[in-house]
Amino acid sequence: MFKRKIYDQILNWKKSRNHKPLIISGLRQIGKTTIVENFAKENYESVIKLDFRKDASLHEIFDGDFDINTIIFSLSLKNSEYKFIPNKTCLIFDELQDCPNARSSLKYFALDGRFDVICTGSLLGIKNYRHTKKPFRGIPVGFEDYLLMKPMDFEEFLWANSIDQSIIDNLKQCIEKNTQVNTFIHQKMLGLFNRYICIGGMPEVVDAYVNSNDFNEVRKIQRRILQSFEADFGTHLNDHNEIIVDDNAKAKIIATFKSIPHQLAKDNQKFQYSAIVKNAKGKEYKTAIEWLEDYGLISRCYNLTLPELPFDSFVTQNYFKIYAADSGLFIAMLDDNIPDLIINNKLKIAKGAIYENIVADAFSKLGRKLYFYHKNSGLEIDFITSFHKEVALVEVKSKDGNAKAAKEILKNKEKYQVNKLIKLTAQNIGINENIYTYPYYLTSFIFKDE
Repeated sequence: MFKRKIYDQILNWKKSRNHKPLIISGLRQIGKTTIVENFAKENYESVIKLDFRKDASLHEIFDGDFDINTIIFSLSLKNSEYKFIPNKTCLIFDELQDCPNARSSLKYFALDGRFDVICTGSLLGIKNYRHTKKPFRGIPVGFEDYLLMKPMDFEEFLWANSIDQSIIDNLKQCIEKNTQVNTFIHQKMLGLFNRYICIGGMPEVVDAYVNSNDFNEVRKIQRRILQSFEADFGTHLNDHNEIIVDDNAKAKIIATFKSIPHQLAKDNQKFQYSAIVKNAKGKEYKTAIEWLEDYGLISRCYNLTLPELPFDSFVTQNYFKIYAADSGLFIAMLDDNIPDLIINNKLKIAKGAIYENIVADAFSKLGRKLYFYHKNSGLEIDFITSFHKEVALVEVKSKDGNAKAAKEILKNKEKYQVNKLIKLTAQNIGINENIYTYPYYLTSFIFKDE
């Protein structure tokens, strides 16, 4: 099992006083169940896993009273090997979204306090997924703790590739001291980062690369994962808590998702419904975007009317770009020769969009909302974010780039209260007054603490 940052977050949850049942949600196949099972085995005397998708008969246990002693008794009858040891037992509720009443019971596990409960689920936030006519006693507001898990970030990818921690620590020190990364290490990191762009952060894909170094195998697994995701598109629970598919919704979700490479390749990267299918209307495809967003497969980047804090006060809701939530899966949607071109630094067409996507991915994994700035005059900044508690312009340059638009904003002090520009390129660290240049691979380290 790979080292994942969320492990320490779960450990902090366990150590906190009066912690509540924990729900870990996120995209499918990112290792939620694996990390929870491993954590439970290492930190509890007894571990009881309930998989609500694999064993539908478990649902009946939660259709009755939420008396914890009754639930424990029913589970014990179902499996005599279950051991319920007060304060030393972890119950794992896997695929929680498939049993709405199990989620309702979390309030009573919290009030009882004898057993820790960790839940995993992938579709907890999708609209109408839980809206059934079968008795459902609601979400226990105030009785749950939450963690959102994402695919592996670049640092976790480095761990998976056995990069010594001292090298990673040195990168962080270079950022703190504003010194350049050793030339050999810099080139090594650029190469690893190009591989990370193509491989992404899905654990099964990373594992295939680490063990075989075979990009054909990597691509085969990525496309299988994409196919499994497409099988989920349009799913919801019917009146009997059975998973069914809305074929009309599914077709719209697939078309929307498959349009992303084309959307980002356009000169104007604003998401256009007409780029999905000819004459498509927003009211027809808005729900498809929301579905993909709640599923965890895309991130929306909103245009700001002004690059000022607080950003949400200046958002243009109907003007946005869409990025794929895992770079490797995004690359798997493109031509077969793209990984080779990226790794060998020969990519020209669409390079800007690919590197923007990986930066958006890094921001998203840091929990940052995505914003950009565009004016009809042609002035556009790739990303707007905070840096050292101030507004910063972020430009992603496939080459060195002079960031003309960003420099225009920096000079216009009367209109814009912006003093910092972050250029992400293949260059080493460099600072010239209020312009900060960093190599792409440092993105998740630069913005980590804000």
